[in-house]
Amino acid sequence: MATLFHVSDIHFGAEDPAALAWFTAIVHAEQPDVVVVTGDLTMRARHAEFAAATTWLEGLRRPVTVEVGNHDLPYFNPVARFLQPYARYGRLERMIERPLEIAGVAIVPLRTTTRFQLRLNWSKGHISDAELGLTLEQLAAAPSDRFSIVAGHHPLIEAGTRGTAHTRGGADALHRLAAAGVRAVLSGHVHDPFDQAVIVGSETIRLIGAGTLSQRIRSTPPSFNELRIEGDALAVTVREMR
Repeated sequence: MATLFHVSDIHFGAEDPAALAWFTAIVHAEQPDVVVVTGDLTMRARHAEFAAATTWLEGLRRPVTVEVGNHDLPYFNPVARFLQPYARYGRLERMIERPLEIAGVAIVPLRTTTRFQLRLNWSKGHISDAELGLTLEQLAAAPSDRFSIVAGHHPLIEAGTRGTAHTRGGADALHRLAAAGVRAVLSGHVHDPFDQAVIVGSETIRLIGAGTLSQRIRSTPPSFNELRIEGDALAVTVREMR
């Protein structure tokens, strides 16, 4: 059996220290196989925020993969956003969009952020053909007997939460990922957990969103998802800080 802890929207710069300590203590006590972070590690993509996030992630002492969120792109510096959007990651770079294979599970990244799109709100999701193609290539390279999970920041389709993603290209990505045998897609962005089983043709794919460990809570207290995978079975538990 594989155990994954799925966390999102930590927002260093607006983080919740008590929530981070709570999560860290659980990780150290229970030793999950991997920690999946689906974006928005920072609030404004500042060097100090990335440095603090990296120190915290390294302190978990577990394998980690991190997706890029819209808050992880430079906010106040448009030149950096367009020319060097990922230059501030530092030693975090080795964790960014890191494919992992652990205990019969393949975790493959899907970038849902972009430095520019033709609409006013650039915080919303966008999946390009190139990014989806890269994800599909990585899925094809994984052993066929793996339980395949894709991780990105924005939900592919709306999940009925207060926050929205309005991900362009998300519905098409959902169909193509289902056809590729993906069993679940992990995301964040909306700051509330959700778990939807969506039937696509003859396939069923789980869309699973994590809450937040930041001060920017919405309908749910600070929380993360615990995923347990055994064979073809996936059990998801939302663990909330009380």
